[in-house]
Amino acid sequence: MRCARGDVLIPSNMAPVVILFSLLIASGTLLHAQRVRVGAEVLLEKDFLLLAGKNVGVVCNQTSVLPDGTHLVDTLLKLGIHVSALFSPEHGIRGARPAGGNVESEIDPKNHLPVYSLYGKTQKPTPDMLKDIDVLVFDLQDVGARFYTYVSTMANAMAAAAENGKQFIVLDRPNPINGVDIEGPILDTTFRSFIGMFPIPIRHGMTLGELAKMIVGEHWLAERLHPDLKVIPMEGWNRSMWYDDTKLPWVPPSPNMGTLSAATVYPGTCLFEGTNVSEGRGTERPFEYIGAPWIDGDRLASGLNDSALSGVHFESIRFVPKSDFVAAPNPKYNEEMCRGVYVHVTDRSRFHPVETGLKLLAEITRLYRPQLNMRQGLFHRLLGVMMVGGSTGQLTSDHALLSPRNQDFREFETKRRRYLLY
Repeated sequence: MRCARGDVLIPSNMAPVVILFSLLIASGTLLHAQRVRVGAEVLLEKDFLLLAGKNVGVVCNQTSVLPDGTHLVDTLLKLGIHVSALFSPEHGIRGARPAGGNVESEIDPKNHLPVYSLYGKTQKPTPDMLKDIDVLVFDLQDVGARFYTYVSTMANAMAAAAENGKQFIVLDRPNPINGVDIEGPILDTTFRSFIGMFPIPIRHGMTLGELAKMIVGEHWLAERLHPDLKVIPMEGWNRSMWYDDTKLPWVPPSPNMGTLSAATVYPGTCLFEGTNVSEGRGTERPFEYIGAPWIDGDRLASGLNDSALSGVHFESIRFVPKSDFVAAPNPKYNEEMCRGVYVHVTDRSRFHPVETGLKLLAEITRLYRPQLNMRQGLFHRLLGVMMVGGSTGQLTSDHALLSPRNQDFREFETKRRRYLLY
C-alpha cells in the first residue's frame, strides 16, 4: 500500500518519515528566516521525493553539511534513503588529504559505505562505480575560482551520469566571494586541464549550480551528451553576498582554505603555485603570505603600496613555512626564513585579487628576475592564457587581459546571464 502526496506516490513505509521531517523543517524555518538556506536543506524540505525509493550516490566531503553541522549523508541515511556509495573529490571525503595528493578509494569507517575516489586512479566515475546507482547527488562548497578542482569534479561526475543514464542533482551553495564580481582572463582551451576545463575567467562570479547549467547549456561536455541535470537552488542568497553575510558556518573546503580571508585573495595569489615564491603554505595565513628567502619585504611592500591598488595594503613580514602532513607536507622553503608581504585586504568591495596577484608577481619579477623561477606549464594553466612575451623576463600585468572591455570577457558575461539563478 502506498500513500499519495499530490501526484507523487510515497512508499507506505516512508510516509511517516516524510511527514515528520516536513514538520521539523517547518518548525525551524522561522528560526532561520534571516539565514541563507543551502540546496541540501531545500532538497530535504521540498524535493525529498526525488530520492525516495532510489539508489543514491553522493559526491561529498566535509563541507556537505546542514547548518547545524549534521552531514547530508547521515541525514539521508537517518531518513531511510538508500545511499549506495560516496564519491570523494580532491582532499578526500573528510578533507584531510593535501593539495594534489592522491586520494584512495576506501570503505568509510563511520557508515561503512564504499567511497570511490575521483582524485586518484580516475577523476571520473566509472560504469562499475555507477552500476547500482539511480541518481548521483553533488554537494560541495566551492570557493569561486576557476582553478579550484571541485568544478572539474562536478563536470566529470555529470558526464559520467549522462553516459550511464543516471540523473544528476546539484545541491547549490554560495559563491563565498560573492556572485557579482568577475575578474581575470578567460581560459584559452589550449591550456585546458583539471585545474581549468572551461572558457571562464579565474573569478567567475557563479555558484556551482549555475556553472552546471552553463556547462550543459553550452555543450562543454560533448555534443552527444544530454545530462539529466536538476539544480536545487538556495533560498535567501543574493549575488552581492559574501560568505559571512549568509550566517552559515564556515567549513574549510580544503586544508589551506581555513578562512574567508584566504578565499578572498586566492584567485590572485594562487598563481604563485607556478613559481618558486612561497604562497604561504605551511603558515597560519596561506595565500595571504607571499615571500621567499631572497626577497626584501620592506622594498617589495613599498613598491606595491606606491602602486595604489584598490582595497589592499601590503605589510612587510617574515615567516617560516613548516611541514604539515595535511596542509603542507612539503612546502616551499620548509623551515627557512622567508621575507615578503602580507596581502592585507582593507576593502573587499574594491579589491581585485587577480590584478593584485599579477601586480605582485610583476613587481617581484622587476626586483628579483635572476632569483625568480617559473613553472611555465603550471603557471599558464593557472592563468589560463599565455602572458605577454611568454617569458619571465617580459612578465607584466596585461591590462588588456583584465579589462572588462575585452571581447572574450564581454562574450562570457552575455553567456553567463542565461544561467544565473539568483
